[in-house]
Amino acid sequence: MSITAIILTYNEAIHLERAIRSIQPFARQILVVDSGSTDGTAEIARRLGAEVHTHAFVNQARQFQWALDSLDIRGEWVLRLDADEIIEPDLAQAIADRLPQLPADVVGVKLKRKHIFMGRWVRHGGRYPLVMLRLWRHGHGRVEDRWMDEHVVVWGGRTVTFDGGFADHNLHDLSYFTDKHNKYATREAIEVLNQRLGLFARDEALNAHSASFQASFKRRVKERLYNRIPFTVSAPLYFLWRYVIQLGFLDGRSGLVYHFLQGGWYRFLVGAKVMELERAVAHLHDKAAICAELSRLTGHRLVAQSEAVATPDVRDNRLAPRL
Repeated sequence: MSITAIILTYNEAIHLERAIRSIQPFARQILVVDSGSTDGTAEIARRLGAEVHTHAFVNQARQFQWALDSLDIRGEWVLRLDADEIIEPDLAQAIADRLPQLPADVVGVKLKRKHIFMGRWVRHGGRYPLVMLRLWRHGHGRVEDRWMDEHVVVWGGRTVTFDGGFADHNLHDLSYFTDKHNKYATREAIEVLNQRLGLFARDEALNAHSASFQASFKRRVKERLYNRIPFTVSAPLYFLWRYVIQLGFLDGRSGLVYHFLQGGWYRFLVGAKVMELERAVAHLHDKAAICAELSRLTGHRLVAQSEAVATPDVRDNRLAPRL
């Protein structure tokens, strides 16, 4: 079974060689889609035998979908890998051994991701395992069209889960971590406002059959419960849930830093940005005008639903074609 791996990059020289070497044992084709790196990322990729393509970045979902739609993908299977992620040797061996033996009705493979923070595995607080569909048969999957928290979704068959080491291990410092999550918070605030105001089409493809039960369940809880609670209440409660009920305190001092920043501060920041943006557009009633103002405030180009192209959906575990 041939595998094409796709990695999105922007100034990932610190991570990219590690990521590529982790998949070289089983990936026949490696495509790096770069959005204008200035730190030698593209040169590292080429030196390691990857194909490098440059494309202007809008968000993760659209960048990856552009790769699926536009590039010459020769593999029977496609792997999505972030530049700061690693496929560890045991999982690499499982992919090489088990993938050729999968029956034809299996179209997707879910992996169990772990998070390494400050050099330590975050085992608690609901952070392991994070079950994610990252490997699928070419032609049977796409990426959700969302500004934040996008998942790969598949159709035409069932999915299985492989055990083995799959790690998110970013080597940057806390300044990078907080800056990245500040940007994430803006994108997630856009998703929350769209849920409330119906500004543009929402991609509703994620469910237990198209991706993973865990991802689908978390999405439902977030959108149907969490986002309806005032953030001044929900964010502190979520942190306490992770840190106390889900035993995050067992992750030590670095775990406290992680759970507080990612499970407390970040959630509070998303809520605060939603409040700020909501107030900024409260006087507007036309969706196009609201999107224009949000575009100005966030730096992201948002298009009202009447102007946008329709997104696909899922019915009977099949995806409508992209329009």
